[in-house]
Amino acid sequence: MANGTHPGEASPYVELDRDAWAELGAHTDQPLSELEIERVRGLGEQLDIDEVQQVYLPLSRLLSLYVESAGSLHRAQEDFLDRPQPPRTPFVVGLAGSVAVGKSTTARVLQQMLAHWPAHPKVALITTDGFLYPNAELERRGILHRKGFPESYDRKALLKFVIDIKSGRDEVEAPVYSHLSYDITEEKVTIHRPDIVIVEGLNVLQPPPVRDDGRTGLAVSDFFDFTIYVDAATNDIRQWYTERFLRLRETAFRDPQSYFAKYAGLSREDSVAEAGRIWDEINGPNLSQNVAPTRSRATLVLRKDRDHSVRWVRLRKL
Repeated sequence: MANGTHPGEASPYVELDRDAWAELGAHTDQPLSELEIERVRGLGEQLDIDEVQQVYLPLSRLLSLYVESAGSLHRAQEDFLDRPQPPRTPFVVGLAGSVAVGKSTTARVLQQMLAHWPAHPKVALITTDGFLYPNAELERRGILHRKGFPESYDRKALLKFVIDIKSGRDEVEAPVYSHLSYDITEEKVTIHRPDIVIVEGLNVLQPPPVRDDGRTGLAVSDFFDFTIYVDAATNDIRQWYTERFLRLRETAFRDPQSYFAKYAGLSREDSVAEAGRIWDEINGPNLSQNVAPTRSRATLVLRKDRDHSVRWVRLRKL
């Protein structure tokens, strides 16, 4: 077993291999077309109809069941309190994982698939990149080289955003990040009473920080209704990061406005070396120190194989 348990041994998780998980969606129509899959596929991702049908269709159905159950619980609470309650707040899904593991593609696929279920057609997707401090502030703090580490995010703003969602505010704004300029923009995205909100980012499952006086406050994950961690072997993720770097060198890095335009002229050999250096000095340490330790906090883990396909799924028991 992938989590180290043996047959018959008690575990707080249900763990299913690819075939067993795929069987759960075998009798449900797959709603996405080839064109829709192409639109949500990330750079270097090997996402195809089989992966969507066998992995993401069962996952979207499971999440739909959770959303419907939350609605039933809301109505039961109304009856218990014997007073009219405000409309049910959006169901919030937190999605975490390493740089280059494919969590953004997972988030986009889930957004599209969940919106096809009639009970919750409005699904919003927010990435925590927008809550990074601007580069100027990161430079002022001397941590521009640690972008993506927990301290590089405006935690208060991110926490307020999620609290506003779970408070039932009609409209909530989030800042927008540009991967071209590698910085926060002046743009804002507004979400208006969605049924589901997916919050995707490296550190969304982080526990609350411990203050100097030993007390802890709230964490963003305290307001999630369901959490997902996209997992893979570190060596595989490092290879995927290098492959993505090489593709960007041929595409986005060639834009003169790109923050990374300096890499466009590198040889393949130098590009591989530079990608390895960035991984070993920044992304790798962030994964081992901050991201991977949050895996055990997830409701569900998607474990990928070397070819990007999900090989097994681990779900926390109710």
